[in-house]
Amino acid sequence: MRPRPLLGNMTDFFQFDRTVANKLLMRVRTAAKLALVMSMNLALAVSAAQGQDSENVVRVETELAVFEVAVSDKKGKPVRNLDVRDLQILEDGVERPIEFFEPIRSTGVRRPLVIVFALDVSGSMTSDEMERLKAAMQSFIARLADYNSYFAVVSFAMDVRTLQSFTNRPDKLRAAFEKLDRESDGLSTHAYDAVDMSIRLLRKNAPKVIRESYPKRAVILITDGFPVGDVVRPETVVERANLAEASVYAVILPSYSNVLGKNKPVLTPLEVSGLVERTGGKSFFATEKNFEQLFTDLSEEITGSYAVAFYPGPKGDEKPRNVRISSKRGHIVRQNRGTLIVR
Repeated sequence: MRPRPLLGNMTDFFQFDRTVANKLLMRVRTAAKLALVMSMNLALAVSAAQGQDSENVVRVETELAVFEVAVSDKKGKPVRNLDVRDLQILEDGVERPIEFFEPIRSTGVRRPLVIVFALDVSGSMTSDEMERLKAAMQSFIARLADYNSYFAVVSFAMDVRTLQSFTNRPDKLRAAFEKLDRESDGLSTHAYDAVDMSIRLLRKNAPKVIRESYPKRAVILITDGFPVGDVVRPETVVERANLAEASVYAVILPSYSNVLGKNKPVLTPLEVSGLVERTGGKSFFATEKNFEQLFTDLSEEITGSYAVAFYPGPKGDEKPRNVRISSKRGHIVRQNRGTLIVR
């Protein structure tokens, strides 16, 4: 079934192109795979498990369970060019066949990206650092432009504001970055609230399907790692991120964080909360004045992940099922959630 075109006032979203779609249909993907992608995106509906704040649990309303995974070597570098035979899925210790597998980057095909920048403007960063950060983010966006990517921009301190909803237009993103103003009071840093708003943007405004493909969803949180004054609890944000199938990546800047000898960063409350780890993301620490390399590493990490899906076992008593995705080659695998409930 063909996805419905995006309607309403979302003028920046990709408008469905029949000619391009027909060409894509002739590529490596089989008709069965395309049908599975469509059914996965149009039929998947999930709701949070009640009373499971301490667990990374998602209640699956459809038979197909979708996971986002990142694979890296022992040095932490992303591993690309894997295929479905390289991964294994265990549900409560029982191996399940992988029914759907798609990398973000592969030969001739690049899976779309939908990303929200959530930027801390609470006052700790200098004007010079802010300018360098803007330049690095624009380079990051340009590097991912050929992935059919869409970006949104959110800023936060005491208040959380959406500066730009999803767009693929560089001029609108540049204008949004120019709206970033430092708040000098420094009384609050609502990082969890900002991620929560970013996830709402992903769920309500982001395209579900782009060019017949299932996009990776991510929030890039740029902060000092010390949230203050949030209304939403970290556990709730993790739960909602799982529902939105979104991974959270943290960029912790030098003037925000305390750094020990040999550039070893201090563990921050943000990391302790598990927000990044439990959504399949990763933290990046800027220890140099040049942010370009940090965002280059971040782009490599984001584009090195895979979407996988399987059919869970028969419906039971709705107890959480442990799901573990591993590499048959011994690589390190991070997944965006660890358990699910099938009903």
